[in-house]
Amino acid sequence: MSDLRDQRVVVTGGAGFLGRAVCRQLETYAIKEVFVPRSSEFDLTRADHVSRLFDHAKPDVVIHLAADVGGIGANRLHPGRFFYANLAMGLHLIEQARLSQIKKFVQIGTVCSYPKYCPTPFQENALWDGYPEETNAPYGVAKRALGVMLDAYHREFGLDSLMLIPVNLYGPGDNFDPQSSHVIPALIRKFCDAVAQGLSEVTCWGTGQVSREFLYVEDAAEAVVGASDQLSTTEAVNLGTGREIRIADLAAMIADICGFTGRIVWDATQPDGQPRRQLDTSRAEKLFSWQAKTSLEVGLRETISWWQKKNALCLPAITAE
Repeated sequence: MSDLRDQRVVVTGGAGFLGRAVCRQLETYAIKEVFVPRSSEFDLTRADHVSRLFDHAKPDVVIHLAADVGGIGANRLHPGRFFYANLAMGLHLIEQARLSQIKKFVQIGTVCSYPKYCPTPFQENALWDGYPEETNAPYGVAKRALGVMLDAYHREFGLDSLMLIPVNLYGPGDNFDPQSSHVIPALIRKFCDAVAQGLSEVTCWGTGQVSREFLYVEDAAEAVVGASDQLSTTEAVNLGTGREIRIADLAAMIADICGFTGRIVWDATQPDGQPRRQLDTSRAEKLFSWQAKTSLEVGLRETISWWQKKNALCLPAITAE
């Protein structure tokens, strides 16, 4: 049975990177209405604004994507803001969902919630086996706490909910701001700029020896909407490819696609973050038959091509394969 057919759906963060892709996916479903609250009208960290949102949109389903988030640098600068904003948004939305007796609440979690030294591949039942990596722990703990709240609200009040945990996302439309971007857009910008300026050397943060897993945004959106439509479980569900890559190898791949042939220097005085990230995605495959479709190379070519066109850089043309 479909949980989205002929329903009113609120997508918080629907104007953001993942949110836009989720809204595109929702267009393929028989949805009665999709409402995207804007921060200029609804401050989701305030209970009165969240109450007003529910009165206005009258949702049957809420997909909560909105987050205050950034890369390692942004997490180091704003740990208090990231903890408060993310916890407050989820807290008020979940409580209002209970009061309004909506049909389903879908919470997007974060891979940052996993323990720093979590055995790979990360399994959902290991979320509480240790403290997250320190630079993004406030953000990760806030999201982790919302999963506990959803479980408690299901047991006491019968609120139907999901906690989906996507790995690092990337793709066209990502955040390329050098002050707050994540690793893939940060590297793409560095190498594209280096080619445009004729530089022979690019410096990257950390040692390059840690590993990460990356999920193309359209694959993530398909998973979020598919799970929202089909799943009813209090268990967290990982969303990823199940494949990791060393950051040094990722940088080399991006440099090659961008046409950068110079030297890559690693600044080990800057933090690496969590040593490894790789998700066990077997639960998603078992529960709603979902697997990621886009290979990392194809996704990177699409993303780099989008960035080059957006900035009208005079670089070699990139053809998606």
